Formats: sequence, structure tokens, C-alpha cells
Amino acid sequence: MTLAEPMLPTPYRVATRVVETADSVTLRLEPVATPLPAARLGQFMMLYVHGVGEVAISVSGPGPAHTIRAVGAVSRALCELAPGTVVGVRGPYGTSWDLADAAGNDVVIVAGGAGLCPLRPVLLEALAHRRAYRRVILIAGARTPAGFLFPGELSDWARRHDLEVIRTIDRPAPGWTGPVGFVTGPLSELDLEPERTRAFLCGPEPMMRFCAEILLGKGILAKAIRVSLERAMKCGIGLCGHCQLGPLLVCRDGPVVDYTVAGPLLTVKEL
Repeated sequence: MTLAEPMLPTPYRVATRVVETADSVTLRLEPVATPLPAARLGQFMMLYVHGVGEVAISVSGPGPAHTIRAVGAVSRALCELAPGTVVGVRGPYGTSWDLADAAGNDVVIVAGGAGLCPLRPVLLEALAHRRAYRRVILIAGARTPAGFLFPGELSDWARRHDLEVIRTIDRPAPGWTGPVGFVTGPLSELDLEPERTRAFLCGPEPMMRFCAEILLGKGILAKAIRVSLERAMKCGIGLCGHCQLGPLLVCRDGPVVDYTVAGPLLTVKEL
């Protein structure tokens, strides 16, 4: 479906609101009338709160569902919305994780903090078609045990025999018996077959860069490593230029790119 006016939001209603952490909630939206196209894995939507503003939010699950951390005026307003509230939605926009390329191979998913949001659909899809992949490995990092998103799902995933889940926190915490340190630690310890590995990374840019360097050091090709870039996306359709990163407009050419593209760009700080 092509909208006659691409900057005009489509009305959606908040169907459910789930508190994930002290500062994050998941909103599942439903169309008031005609729905927008379904998002591909890794794409994002522009969400508009009436009288406050608009912000780019990744799709974290079907519905569509969006997991939002309250860090600014619009994201705080979104987190406070009650079921039944109507918001404006544009999209979906951007590139996808291209999970199909991983069929028959090992899937390594590395998420730092809120980076688990756009990676959750990758994991759900991989689990829904588990026989299509050899190993499925999730390494998730958070500052504290209470900082993990989707805590119930993480516990369920960790109990599965066909999924390897490693959770790590930045520093020791009372009652925590799991790994301590950044996600780079568990990643460096993985025994991987370079030609049979596809990696999906999302989190702070230094984290993605260090993780990619570890994977490259294991012999994994840069084109087999995919990352999700983040820049200030204002229009979502490549018009305003706010999200320019080198030769890319992240809203149009990203947010997901392979490391042959991302590697030279991740040293560029956002202004």
C-alpha cells in the first residue's frame, strides 16, 4: 500500500500496555481503520503523540508492538499512554535483518540493553522455524538484573533445549549468579564455525564495534555480520537529512546494514 501523503500518520489505538522495566514499556497497537503494511524484521515506525511530537521506534513484535524506553519528551509520553489511546503511525520504514540468509547456519544474536527490542523479532522468527537453523544463540546484556527487557520471555527462552541463552550484567549485583561483564566476554568465548555463522548485533555503537571485531577475529566475514544503526530520524523517508551518516541516510538505507558498510562508519560520532 502506498499512501498519497507519506507524512500523514495513520490512526492506531493502544491495545495493550506491558511494563518491562522501570523505564520501559511495550505497547501493542491495533489499527483504527485500514492497517499499514506489516513490518519486516528490523524495520521501524514513526509514532506520533498528539500535541507532543513524533519519534522513530523499532518494531519489537507482531501487532505491531513497540518497546519504548522513556528518554525524551515523546518517548516518555508514549510510555505513559493508557490502552485505548489513539496515536499516529507512519511506516514501516528501513531495511531488514535478512534472516533468510542465515538458513542452514548458526544464528548468533547479541543485544545490549534496548538493542534487544529490534532483535526480538529475529529471535521469535528463528524459534518459529527452528529446524531451519543449526544453533541459535542469544547473548543479552544489561546494566543490572532488573534492566533486562522481556524478563518473562528471557526466562522461558533460557529453559529451551534448542536455544542457547547467555545473560550478563555490567557489574556484580546481590543474588546474581550469571556472568558479569560486557557481552563481548561471552561472545569471545563462543566456539563458532566462521563459514557457518550469521551474526545480528544491536546496542550502543561501541558495543557493536567491539563485537564485530571479535567476530572478524574468529574468521567470520564482514558481510555475515549485520548491525542496526541509530541516528536522529525525523522524517523516516529520506527527505530531511537529519539521519545522514557518511553516504547513508539511516532511515532509508538502514537501519540494518552489514559490517562491510557499517565498519567504516561506526567511528563517526552523532552530532
